[in-house]
Amino acid sequence: MQENLGRQQALELLREYNKEPFHIQHALTVEGVMDWYARELGYGEDAAFWSMVGLLHDIDFERWPEEHCKKAPELLRAAGLSDAFVHAVCSHAYGICSDVEPEHQMEKVLFAADELTGLIGAAARMRPSKSVQDMEVSSLKKKFKDKKFAAGCSRDVISQGAERLGWPLEELMEKTILAMRSCEERISREMEALGL
Repeated sequence: MQENLGRQQALELLREYNKEPFHIQHALTVEGVMDWYARELGYGEDAAFWSMVGLLHDIDFERWPEEHCKKAPELLRAAGLSDAFVHAVCSHAYGICSDVEPEHQMEKVLFAADELTGLIGAAARMRPSKSVQDMEVSSLKKKFKDKKFAAGCSRDVISQGAERLGWPLEELMEKTILAMRSCEERISREMEALGL
């Protein structure tokens, strides 16, 4: 799938509606994770589409949190993005604030990985290394079981996501850690370059 928006334009679109470093970093993380998954799961020719959906999945969240995934279609269509793109973005919040169900493999990955990247990121910040590079699934599982840790990250959504993909929870965790390792350094450099 091809969209008529380049990566730089997509980043500018994101930054038009998102100013908080936390939200920018989350968008860059999900972008990198989606790129890794596209290649890992045999969808390399669609990696740019997967990545851009990851980058823009929360486009409306910072400015319109009460209208999350309600405002996004308008913003994305105004930028010339396709109905397939809008569907993919809105499907990541299915059952939370959207009734658009994840159908395609990419949408199921986004639904599962989006919430999990938040949990992994929070766990990484607690580590001496402040990095996912030395994180193991066993330590992440402990954080997952501790409901007080990163309480905003829905364990139900993560578990449902693994189920939708037909993967054990451990496999989703392992793959998403690997995906985050693959882009951690690049995101750090990009955040610095953006002055964030």
